[in-house]
Amino acid sequence: MFRSALLILSGNAAASLLLLARNLIIARLIPVADYGVASTFAIAMAVVEMASALGLQQQIVQARNGEDPRFQSALQGFQVLRGVISGVVLFFCAGLIADFLKVPHAAWAYRVMALVPVLNAFTHFDVHRLNRSMVFWPVILTGAVPALLSVLAVWPLALLYGDYKVMLYAIVVQALMTAVISHLVSQRPYRLVLDRAVMTQSLRFGWPLLVNGVLLFGVFNGDKLIVGRELGMATLAIFSMGFTLTLTPTLVMAKSVANFFLPQLSQIDRSTPEGEARFVHLAITTFEVHFTFGLFLVLGTMILGDPVVRILLGEKYASLIPLMTWLSIMQAIRVFKGGPSCVALAEGKSENAMISNLVRVGSLPLAWWAMTQDGGVLIVIWIAIAGEIVGFFVAVALARWRVSLPVKALTKPVILSFVMLTFTGIQTSLINEGQFGASYTVAAGAVFFFVIAVVHMTDLRAYISRR
Repeated sequence: MFRSALLILSGNAAASLLLLARNLIIARLIPVADYGVASTFAIAMAVVEMASALGLQQQIVQARNGEDPRFQSALQGFQVLRGVISGVVLFFCAGLIADFLKVPHAAWAYRVMALVPVLNAFTHFDVHRLNRSMVFWPVILTGAVPALLSVLAVWPLALLYGDYKVMLYAIVVQALMTAVISHLVSQRPYRLVLDRAVMTQSLRFGWPLLVNGVLLFGVFNGDKLIVGRELGMATLAIFSMGFTLTLTPTLVMAKSVANFFLPQLSQIDRSTPEGEARFVHLAITTFEVHFTFGLFLVLGTMILGDPVVRILLGEKYASLIPLMTWLSIMQAIRVFKGGPSCVALAEGKSENAMISNLVRVGSLPLAWWAMTQDGGVLIVIWIAIAGEIVGFFVAVALARWRVSLPVKALTKPVILSFVMLTFTGIQTSLINEGQFGASYTVAAGAVFFFVIAVVHMTDLRAYISRR
């Protein structure tokens, strides 16, 4: 079992680290303002993806009929239809997006980006179906190999262009190769079927995920839009790079845990006392894994954030250093929310994540107002942290009420985790104020509470000890 977990984590980490390397290389090779424009390509992609995200990949893992070849073909057909529509929407909205972000000269690039959702739509779903049998190599290769090829494409592209076009074409290369590799590693032949019944089933399963996709756009990109529009592309480049450095491990953690625990949780029959006990234990373990990963992210950023930024990005990104730990705290709390979301999805309650993210998105107008009042980027991050905290507790409450999950065992881990985050925030403030002596004492306290929090994650320790 742990061999599978290690495989998933290492595979997802490889893909994400390669993409992070690509972004870092591009950031070093092109001017800061150009990297700000390049970072908006991900925002443009998210605009169309949020409007069509139906969780079809999760559905083939969670659905009882996920092994049915016709069901898989119908999901693939629906995915292609969804991708083509997304590409058309992005093509015709390119000018509006460029004008909103105040980069009208880049409108043509957003039109080229319209190819990406179409290419992604032709990914073979067999790589996701095989997860049901705990076979993960195909989905790992589908993520890692295209990421590697995208990195290798950076140098010739940089020689040809030397500006934001490097990122544009590297993303297109990745999308094309993702589709190609997925077909090479799949077992079943690729078929497309347009089945109205399956579409209806997918819409019923996916409409909360669709709404959640809109909300996630706000969660992942709302702050960037505010910073980019109000403070310009150079400031957006700094903020986006910090977001990328802290978000990349977050996504690795969330994707790996979901790949590992979602199939196990989905297969448990809760109708018997034994099944209910297994489900509760595995669900609490899923929560605690997310806590551990989130705290580890913050601890690592607190210790290594400064040298990582200086070594990887150079002095032109030095203004990012005071923001790094705060950004990691925001991402850690977002990781915490992954636990209740994964458990709820296993029970078919896909709307739980939507509701918890609604709280976070509700903080964006306040962040925008603060920015217009010369509040600065740090105020935006603090508001985002407050929104994530409220969203996390809403997610836990929904798991308690809608999934009938007893959460009393989480009380100590949750309290200790937030105490650790508080110590980390205080340490960062002391560093920024030049009080280095006091900051070391507070940092030691943060490490202490990290260890105590992990010790009190009893279900996770029991899960590990039995394996």
